[in-house]
Amino acid sequence: MILIVDDDPAVRLSLKLLLSRNGFETVLATSPKEAMETVRTETPELVMLDMNFSRATTGEEGITLLRQIKIFQPDTPVILMTAWGSIPLAVEGIHAGAFDFITKPYDTLILLEKIKRALQLSNPNNFRELVKKDCTLDLHLSILKYQEKSIELTRNEFRILYYFFMNEDKVISKEELLEKLWNDKYYLDENVLLVNMTRLKKKMKEIGIVHLLENI
Repeated sequence: MILIVDDDPAVRLSLKLLLSRNGFETVLATSPKEAMETVRTETPELVMLDMNFSRATTGEEGITLLRQIKIFQPDTPVILMTAWGSIPLAVEGIHAGAFDFITKPYDTLILLEKIKRALQLSNPNNFRELVKKDCTLDLHLSILKYQEKSIELTRNEFRILYYFFMNEDKVISKEELLEKLWNDKYYLDENVLLVNMTRLKKKMKEIGIVHLLENI
Protein backbone atom coordinates (compact mmCIF):
# COMPACT_ATOMS: atom_id res chain seq x y z
CA MET A 1 0.00 0.00 0.00
CA ILE A 2 1.26 3.48 -0.96
CA LEU A 3 0.38 6.52 1.14
CA ILE A 4 -0.13 9.73 -0.86
CA VAL A 5 0.23 12.93 1.20
CA ASP A 6 -0.91 16.02 -0.71
CA ASP A 7 -3.49 18.72 -0.05
CA ASP A 8 -4.18 19.32 -3.75
CA PRO A 9 -7.29 17.27 -4.75
CA ALA A 10 -6.31 17.19 -8.42
CA VAL A 11 -2.82 15.86 -7.66
CA ARG A 12 -4.16 13.26 -5.23
CA LEU A 13 -6.74 11.99 -7.71
CA SER A 14 -4.38 11.83 -10.70
CA LEU A 15 -1.69 10.06 -8.69
CA LYS A 16 -4.21 7.64 -7.20
CA LEU A 17 -5.54 6.78 -10.69
CA LEU A 18 -2.03 6.35 -12.09
CA LEU A 19 -0.96 4.01 -9.30
CA SER A 20 -4.24 2.08 -9.34
CA ARG A 21 -3.90 1.45 -13.09
CA ASN A 22 -0.44 0.03 -12.38
CA GLY A 23 -1.63 -2.34 -9.69
CA PHE A 24 -0.84 -0.34 -6.53
CA GLU A 25 -3.22 0.06 -3.62
CA THR A 26 -3.28 3.64 -2.28
CA VAL A 27 -4.38 5.56 0.78
CA LEU A 28 -4.79 9.35 0.73
CA ALA A 29 -3.90 11.94 3.38
CA THR A 30 -4.41 15.69 3.20
CA SER A 31 -2.67 16.76 6.41
CA PRO A 32 0.23 15.74 8.68
CA LYS A 33 -2.26 14.41 11.23
CA GLU A 34 -3.95 12.13 8.69
CA ALA A 35 -0.58 11.01 7.36
CA MET A 36 0.76 10.06 10.80
CA GLU A 37 -2.43 8.20 11.69
CA THR A 38 -1.97 6.09 8.56
CA VAL A 39 1.73 5.54 9.23
CA ARG A 40 0.97 4.36 12.76
CA THR A 41 -1.92 2.05 11.87
CA GLU A 42 -1.46 0.90 8.27
CA THR A 43 2.34 0.54 7.85
CA PRO A 44 2.53 1.70 4.21
CA GLU A 45 5.15 0.18 1.92
CA LEU A 46 5.93 3.61 0.45
CA VAL A 47 5.02 7.25 1.13
CA MET A 48 4.60 9.86 -1.61
CA LEU A 49 4.97 13.19 0.20
CA ASP A 50 4.33 16.63 -1.25
CA MET A 51 6.97 18.89 0.27
CA ASN A 52 4.80 21.98 -0.23
CA PHE A 53 1.46 20.51 0.75
CA SER A 54 0.84 23.49 3.02
CA ARG A 55 0.95 26.34 0.52
CA ALA A 56 1.42 29.00 3.20
CA THR A 57 4.74 27.54 4.38
CA THR A 58 8.23 27.29 2.92
CA GLY A 59 8.24 23.51 3.19
CA GLU A 60 9.37 23.26 6.79
CA GLU A 61 6.16 21.44 7.67
CA GLY A 62 6.96 18.86 5.00
CA ILE A 63 10.44 18.27 6.44
CA THR A 64 8.97 17.93 9.93
CA LEU A 65 6.43 15.37 8.72
CA LEU A 66 9.15 13.45 6.88
CA ARG A 67 11.19 13.18 10.08
CA GLN A 68 8.15 12.03 12.04
CA ILE A 69 7.41 9.35 9.45
CA LYS A 70 11.00 8.08 9.63
CA ILE A 71 10.77 7.88 13.43
CA PHE A 72 7.74 5.60 13.35
CA GLN A 73 8.62 3.73 10.14
CA PRO A 74 12.39 4.09 9.58
CA ASP A 75 12.46 1.40 6.88
CA THR A 76 9.57 2.81 4.83
CA PRO A 77 10.89 4.64 1.74
CA VAL A 78 9.61 8.18 1.15
CA ILE A 79 9.58 9.80 -2.29
CA LEU A 80 9.22 13.58 -2.16
CA MET A 81 7.16 15.52 -4.69
CA THR A 82 8.30 19.09 -5.21
CA ALA A 83 8.25 22.00 -7.65
CA TRP A 84 11.32 22.96 -9.67
CA GLY A 85 11.93 25.97 -7.44
CA SER A 86 12.01 23.79 -4.34
CA ILE A 87 14.76 21.35 -5.35
CA PRO A 88 17.09 22.57 -2.53
CA LEU A 89 14.29 21.70 -0.11
CA ALA A 90 14.05 18.23 -1.65
CA VAL A 91 17.81 17.78 -1.19
CA GLU A 92 17.34 18.71 2.47
CA GLY A 93 14.65 16.05 2.57
CA ILE A 94 17.07 13.46 1.19
CA HIS A 95 19.46 14.33 4.01
CA ALA A 96 16.56 13.91 6.46
CA GLY A 97 15.95 10.36 5.29
CA ALA A 98 13.88 10.51 2.08
CA PHE A 99 14.63 7.85 -0.53
CA ASP A 100 14.28 10.07 -3.61
CA PHE A 101 12.37 13.02 -5.04
CA ILE A 102 10.56 13.95 -8.24
CA THR A 103 9.61 17.37 -9.56
CA LYS A 104 6.15 18.45 -10.64
CA PRO A 105 4.80 18.13 -13.24
CA TYR A 106 6.33 14.67 -13.15
CA ASP A 107 6.93 12.25 -15.98
CA THR A 108 4.76 9.22 -15.20
CA LEU A 109 7.28 6.69 -16.51
CA ILE A 110 10.07 8.17 -14.40
CA LEU A 111 7.79 8.28 -11.35
CA LEU A 112 6.75 4.65 -11.75
CA GLU A 113 10.39 3.61 -12.14
CA LYS A 114 11.36 5.48 -8.96
CA ILE A 115 8.47 3.82 -7.09
CA LYS A 116 9.45 0.39 -8.41
CA ARG A 117 13.07 0.91 -7.38
CA ALA A 118 12.12 2.15 -3.92
CA LEU A 119 9.90 -0.86 -3.29
CA GLN A 120 12.52 -3.29 -4.57
CA LEU A 121 15.31 -1.90 -2.41
CA SER A 122 13.13 -1.70 0.71
CA ASN A 123 11.69 -5.21 0.34
CA PRO A 124 13.52 -7.51 2.78
CA ASN A 125 12.84 -10.45 0.47
CA ASN A 126 15.24 -8.91 -2.03
CA PHE A 127 18.22 -9.16 0.26
CA ARG A 128 18.99 -11.43 3.16
CA GLU A 129 22.50 -10.63 4.30
CA LEU A 130 25.03 -7.88 4.82
CA VAL A 131 28.75 -8.68 4.83
CA LYS A 132 31.49 -6.65 6.47
CA LYS A 133 35.01 -7.65 7.53
CA ASP A 134 34.28 -11.34 6.88
CA CYS A 135 31.25 -11.17 9.18
CA THR A 136 27.74 -11.81 7.86
CA LEU A 137 24.60 -10.28 9.33
CA ASP A 138 21.48 -12.30 8.47
CA LEU A 139 18.67 -9.75 8.16
CA HIS A 140 15.88 -12.31 8.36
CA LEU A 141 17.06 -14.47 11.24
CA SER A 142 18.90 -11.78 13.28
CA ILE A 143 22.05 -13.91 13.34
CA LEU A 144 25.69 -12.86 13.07
CA LYS A 145 27.92 -15.42 11.36
CA TYR A 146 31.70 -15.74 11.28
CA GLN A 147 33.85 -18.66 10.09
CA GLU A 148 31.01 -21.22 10.22
CA LYS A 149 30.00 -20.08 13.71
CA SER A 150 27.00 -17.94 14.56
CA ILE A 151 25.29 -16.10 17.41
CA GLU A 152 21.67 -15.08 17.85
CA LEU A 153 21.05 -11.38 18.42
CA THR A 154 18.49 -9.59 20.53
CA ARG A 155 16.46 -6.82 18.91
CA ASN A 156 18.73 -4.07 20.26
CA GLU A 157 21.92 -5.98 19.41
CA PHE A 158 20.67 -6.45 15.86
CA ARG A 159 19.83 -2.74 15.51
CA ILE A 160 23.31 -1.75 16.69
CA LEU A 161 25.03 -4.10 14.25
CA TYR A 162 22.72 -3.19 11.36
CA TYR A 163 23.54 0.50 11.79
CA PHE A 164 27.23 -0.34 11.94
CA PHE A 165 27.06 -2.50 8.80
CA MET A 166 25.25 0.30 6.94
CA ASN A 167 27.89 2.92 7.83
CA GLU A 168 31.12 1.92 6.17
CA ASP A 169 34.37 2.87 7.95
CA LYS A 170 32.78 5.64 9.98
CA VAL A 171 33.46 6.36 13.63
CA ILE A 172 30.11 6.10 15.43
CA SER A 173 29.62 7.82 18.77
CA LYS A 174 27.26 6.70 21.52
CA GLU A 175 25.28 9.91 20.98
CA GLU A 176 24.76 9.00 17.32
CA LEU A 177 23.66 5.48 18.18
CA LEU A 178 21.17 6.75 20.72
CA GLU A 179 19.78 9.32 18.32
CA LYS A 180 19.63 7.15 15.18
CA LEU A 181 18.52 3.86 16.71
CA TRP A 182 16.20 5.14 19.39
CA ASN A 183 15.33 8.45 17.68
CA ASP A 184 15.97 10.53 20.77
CA LYS A 185 19.37 10.55 22.47
CA TYR A 186 17.75 11.79 25.67
CA TYR A 187 15.07 9.09 25.74
CA LEU A 188 17.27 6.09 26.39
CA ASP A 189 19.68 5.95 29.29
CA GLU A 190 23.31 5.64 28.15
CA ASN A 191 23.72 2.76 30.60
CA VAL A 192 21.21 0.71 28.59
CA LEU A 193 23.28 1.22 25.45
CA LEU A 194 26.46 0.31 27.35
CA VAL A 195 24.88 -2.92 28.61
CA ASN A 196 23.84 -3.88 25.09
CA MET A 197 27.28 -3.08 23.66
CA THR A 198 29.07 -5.05 26.39
CA ARG A 199 26.82 -8.08 25.91
CA LEU A 200 27.17 -7.89 22.14
CA LYS A 201 30.98 -7.74 22.25
CA LYS A 202 31.03 -10.68 24.66
CA LYS A 203 28.86 -12.75 22.31
CA MET A 204 31.06 -11.89 19.33
CA LYS A 205 34.22 -12.75 21.19
CA GLU A 206 32.81 -16.22 21.86
CA ILE A 207 32.88 -16.97 18.12
CA GLY A 208 36.20 -15.24 17.50
CA ILE A 209 35.07 -11.78 16.40
CA VAL A 210 37.28 -9.11 17.97
CA HIS A 211 37.65 -6.68 15.05
CA LEU A 212 34.13 -5.75 13.96
CA LEU A 213 33.09 -2.90 16.28
CA GLU A 214 36.40 -1.08 16.42
CA ASN A 215 34.82 2.07 14.95
CA ILE A 216 32.18 2.39 17.66
